[in-house]
Amino acid sequence: MSCRRHNRSGSESVASRRVNQDLPVIARFEVRHRNYLAPDGSIQRPLPSFASDSKLLTELYRSMVLLRLFDRKAVALQRTGRLGTYAVSLGQEAVSVGIASAMRKEDVLLPSYRDNGALLWRGVKLEEILLFWGGDERGNRFSGPVHDFPFCVPVGSQAPHAAGVAYALKLRKQPRVAVCLFGDGATSKGDVYEAMNFAGVHRLPLVFVVANNQWAISVPLRQQTACETLAQKAIAAGFIGEQVDGGDVVAIRAASEEAIAAARDGNGPRFIEAVTYRLGDHTTSDDAARYRPAEEVQAHWKEEPIARLRAYLVAQKMWSKADEEQLAAECHARVEAAAERYLATAPRRPETMFDHLYADLPAAYAAQRRELAGEHDA
Repeated sequence: MSCRRHNRSGSESVASRRVNQDLPVIARFEVRHRNYLAPDGSIQRPLPSFASDSKLLTELYRSMVLLRLFDRKAVALQRTGRLGTYAVSLGQEAVSVGIASAMRKEDVLLPSYRDNGALLWRGVKLEEILLFWGGDERGNRFSGPVHDFPFCVPVGSQAPHAAGVAYALKLRKQPRVAVCLFGDGATSKGDVYEAMNFAGVHRLPLVFVVANNQWAISVPLRQQTACETLAQKAIAAGFIGEQVDGGDVVAIRAASEEAIAAARDGNGPRFIEAVTYRLGDHTTSDDAARYRPAEEVQAHWKEEPIARLRAYLVAQKMWSKADEEQLAAECHARVEAAAERYLATAPRRPETMFDHLYADLPAAYAAQRRELAGEHDA
């Protein structure tokens, strides 16, 4: 199964199913697939104009490398009991980084729990992400745009939120777009389809992005859906769905630019299926070796996004061995410094759990807060 073009393995083509040939065809639909860079970094079709911007491409590369090294540090912190359960982006760094790079600051991001790359691009600090996964909600009061939404851990529940945000943007006649990210498993949830249906009916400025990494924890795609693509689910909601090679950050960026621009111009929602592969465990609480053969994972390492873009940059004389060594040192220093700041952050006192529940704390809770604070009623 290649990320360069994807149809659900073992699915029967809709076109090949037997139908009554005497009945008239009243509608036809199609899903297009976008890719520019092959897994070896070679060019497969003419590149979009922004690909001539070496500064942008190297920034995309730097962001993906930083994310991968940050993930590695986060896992090490979790394994040593200094961080909670954590979801890595290994293999799908291009999706969140590529999407975020096409957004404007005033747009609204609604991420899932695996979209650290998008948050980092939009200004969230490394230590703030660690705070959240360390169980400290102060990590959600991050340095990125204040209107961006926090991590969404429940599967798919951010999609209705995104529809509400986009409806508000349209109602206020603001030229802004909501961008909602989720995984392939979320497309099997009613929350997501209801949000898509609402967005289609009201032609909302909303872009849905699904990172199709082939696995909803231990459930493979073939057991999640009978659709040949996830992109075609947008057709039922009345708007365009496009499939993109999720290992090609140039393709992700190009598809995102077009979709966001269309939504901003009043042309309604769009849907992007980024076909990628989760090279790591679902989270640090998972052991993917129990349900995936090692040979399958190894085959997909040949398609991962960082090596792909690096090969292209090197071939175009935009990147060198010295650049790579300097970047590795810079990222290591940033990650280690962020981890130190996180570990040095004093924990919140237990009674502060009550501080943001109500404008006026009910008497029963106020008494509990005083008790936790060591205060005693007279």
